[in-house]
Amino acid sequence: MRAVAGLLLLAATVMGGCSAAQPLAEVSASRTTLPLPSGAAVTSHVPGVPVESCDATASLHPSTVSGPAVQAIRQRGRLVVGIDQSTNLLSFRDPVSGELRGFDVDIAREVARDLLGDPTRVEFRLLTSPERISALQDGSVDIVVKAMTITCARAEQIAFSTVYLDAHQRLLVPKDSPIDGPADLAGKRVCSQVDTTSLATVARVAPDATLLAVQNWDDCLVALQQGQTDAVSTDDSILAGMAVQDPNLHLVGPGLEAEPYGIGMNKAREDLVRAVNGTLERIRRDGTWSSLYRKWLNVLGDAPRPPEPRYRD
Repeated sequence: MRAVAGLLLLAATVMGGCSAAQPLAEVSASRTTLPLPSGAAVTSHVPGVPVESCDATASLHPSTVSGPAVQAIRQRGRLVVGIDQSTNLLSFRDPVSGELRGFDVDIAREVARDLLGDPTRVEFRLLTSPERISALQDGSVDIVVKAMTITCARAEQIAFSTVYLDAHQRLLVPKDSPIDGPADLAGKRVCSQVDTTSLATVARVAPDATLLAVQNWDDCLVALQQGQTDAVSTDDSILAGMAVQDPNLHLVGPGLEAEPYGIGMNKAREDLVRAVNGTLERIRRDGTWSSLYRKWLNVLGDAPRPPEPRYRD
């Protein structure tokens, strides 16, 4: 999911901040007698964001040389990973065991396997989407594996691995909904998460839609189930997890935007970037990536070929 500077204004509105910036124009949220999710904001406008015009998916070549960042992780004895706990199929809390599970969780464990010789030597730290970049910049976490799309703006602030999953933004609607694609969204309400470009993409492809901005993807699912929104729009990998939770929902329409996921790291830790890219090279080559895709994301169809890595050096 892509962060955009313009949506910081929306985040400030949602969180009730005291910014001097002009608030977004709000429309009535009283669609049902049930309250909207905490922190939700209904708006008819999101600051426009152009389609990405650069390619930030090229990363550093893999290397087994242990630099200061890798050595510090090995001395500590654990890999600190920023992650989510409420994105079904990618990173979620198992209701029985209480353990974090999912595709992103297993990707992080593969990195720990190569760095520390043990995939369980991971300390997961839960982050919200707005916290991802700052946690890397201040060293709170070593890596972020949290459905984070590689974008030009983000690549100016943090380093990314090569692409580990190609997602595409789509729509999730009830199976009895007349909505088949973006052309059907005029006058409809569409839910997405603050601090992502999913909202901006909807505003671009369906300018006559009303937007519901929420703090967590679970809030979009609940809003859709309660009739407080007509559709949810974000990455198909995230929407698929919602559809698994509620069989009355399904994905519709074409891909609205490409969403190449990368593992985020601090820009100063080049040796860690190269080590992580080494792990991604290994799991593409030895079949681990395909096994993890079939384990978690088979609802999207047969496992594709792993994303081809691109390097800039």
